[in-house]
Amino acid sequence: MKSLLIRLTLGLSEQDIQPNEQETIDNFLAKKYITYKNNIYKLHSKYRAGTISLVQHSKAYLNIVGELTKDIFIDEGDLHDAKEGDLVIVQRYLGKKGRPSGKVIEIVGRAVSFSIGYIIKKDGKNSLVDLKTNFPTGVELTQEVLDSYLTNDLFKIDNQTNQIIQKLGNMDDPLVDEKIVLAQFNKHDEFEDDVLEIASSFKEVDISNYPNRADLRNLPFCTIDPVTAKDFDDAIYWDEDNTTLYVAIADVSEYVKPFGALDNEAIYRSFSIYLPHRSIPMLPRQLSETLCSLQPHKDRLAYVFEIKLDLNSFEVSASKVYEAVIHSQRRFNYEEIDNFFQNKLKAKDKNEEQILSYLNKLRVITDKLREIRLKKGYDFRSSEIEMSLDTNSNLLSTSHAQETPSHSLIEDCMLLANKEAAKRFTKGIFRIHEPPTQSKLQILYEELAGIGIFVEIKDTLKETISNIQKQAQNMGLSQEVDTLIIQSQMQARYAPLNSGHFGLGFEAYTHFTSPIRRYSDLIVHRLLKAINKQDTQEGAYILRNIEALSIAISEKEREASAIEVEFMARKFARWAELNIGKTFRAKISSTTPNLQAKLTDKIEGARLNIISHENVTLFEDVTIQIQKVDIPKAKIFVSIIKQGKENVQS
Repeated sequence: MKSLLIRLTLGLSEQDIQPNEQETIDNFLAKKYITYKNNIYKLHSKYRAGTISLVQHSKAYLNIVGELTKDIFIDEGDLHDAKEGDLVIVQRYLGKKGRPSGKVIEIVGRAVSFSIGYIIKKDGKNSLVDLKTNFPTGVELTQEVLDSYLTNDLFKIDNQTNQIIQKLGNMDDPLVDEKIVLAQFNKHDEFEDDVLEIASSFKEVDISNYPNRADLRNLPFCTIDPVTAKDFDDAIYWDEDNTTLYVAIADVSEYVKPFGALDNEAIYRSFSIYLPHRSIPMLPRQLSETLCSLQPHKDRLAYVFEIKLDLNSFEVSASKVYEAVIHSQRRFNYEEIDNFFQNKLKAKDKNEEQILSYLNKLRVITDKLREIRLKKGYDFRSSEIEMSLDTNSNLLSTSHAQETPSHSLIEDCMLLANKEAAKRFTKGIFRIHEPPTQSKLQILYEELAGIGIFVEIKDTLKETISNIQKQAQNMGLSQEVDTLIIQSQMQARYAPLNSGHFGLGFEAYTHFTSPIRRYSDLIVHRLLKAINKQDTQEGAYILRNIEALSIAISEKEREASAIEVEFMARKFARWAELNIGKTFRAKISSTTPNLQAKLTDKIEGARLNIISHENVTLFEDVTIQIQKVDIPKAKIFVSIIKQGKENVQS
């Protein structure tokens, strides 16, 4: 709905209306919320669409979607049951003096479209309450129906209609955690039959069917990915003689065309979701893990950046992007390449020897590119936690994802291709990251002062942060302080116009290299192809709704991240419930607004809510005892029993 409202705010062409949107368009037209002229539907000047931001005492502001105008004030009595975050239509008070104001005339979407309810026993009777709040859900059920359910039975609820739409299972079953986190955002794993039919209709690549594509099958491309990866987005080849880097990316746009069931599903998902035990792909596995995936020893369609480097300046002297057919000759995992860099892996044959030889030379170049990049951009040390689960979805162990030389090599190759892609258009989908605000920096500086880091304001923010990182390194707190710095940053997002990427230090940046798992990259491929073919009609179509699309995929990205984080929180909570009363090592991670710690024991990364009131400082090592666990809310409550580093017997 938000995407539709953004497009109506900006002007929606009749030909761009999706079948499932026509009823809403007709409804809005009948109510005169929108106008229709020259085949364009547009929100009437009397109305604004947006989300509610409550101030206090039933007064609020409307955060208008799709345009950079001032927010509209909504006075007490004009909210009409709208709540924080709800999507609404507001009628403006025209001719009224003072700040722009209006009244809510229709709630078209709730802040949280779907929620989870579960059965609890209250006063001897079953009751259906919200998973997050424990408040009644608003679903009207007879006591007879309620009593037919078991305690902890879980249900997916449509908040717009206050109706149960699916029974998910029971809270006592660890396998239900996946269903909970997906249902909250209305995500699903299965693809509809019409989508699968399209995905299964494509045949294996026969180069004779692609006479206009460059034949690069003779080049010794290779892929380097995690050992568990199945969707190989990118392959590389370094041509030392011509100082040219080839970055070949799966040509998803050849298969996923605009319109139709397959594209609609890709837009709806926008991202693949990665859980510890499996992935939920953006595209059907027939494409994501097979035909689009740049598998070894198979002809595959690719969209290739050919990037010539000046090895005196390490600048790009020329680049071009074109459609090709490649034949990856080796699938490596990161561990293999790291072992090779440490002289622990030898080539098995002449072909592999050639590939490893150019990777060794390419590493020197990417190391230099990284060194140059970090003069403007930032190098933050943040370690991701990886989980191992058993067959019943219980937590077995955790480990830190390590950034190694093989990761860095691939990262800088991809960054180079993404930068080159961003140079080729002035409007499209950019990946932007604005500098932190002064208010966020002030909070950061105050937190740093609390742990003894003196912030000296330098001529540039880069110099100031580098000085902070140097002090943190001397204190042995590099990762902890980098986490604070990251938290002070603005969130990276997608936007139709470029405003630079602060974190990377790039003037222009986009996402080009992962179209199997990100819809943004697929759009960039389509746009670059239109530009290469000088197809202004196709280019204009791609850009017509780019503002709404940029906002929509940014929101989908946040949803995917929230799902991944909450799933892990639920696994930590179930583990903690089995360890109530035991003691573990932890480190204070937050002192305001709430006192929290993170587990640093054999199991690492769990967020802990401290219920005792010890005089502790940020990043102090402590010993905690698990006191209680709230499984529905995935919260762990602990008390501090010792301060300082000590061995713990759990």
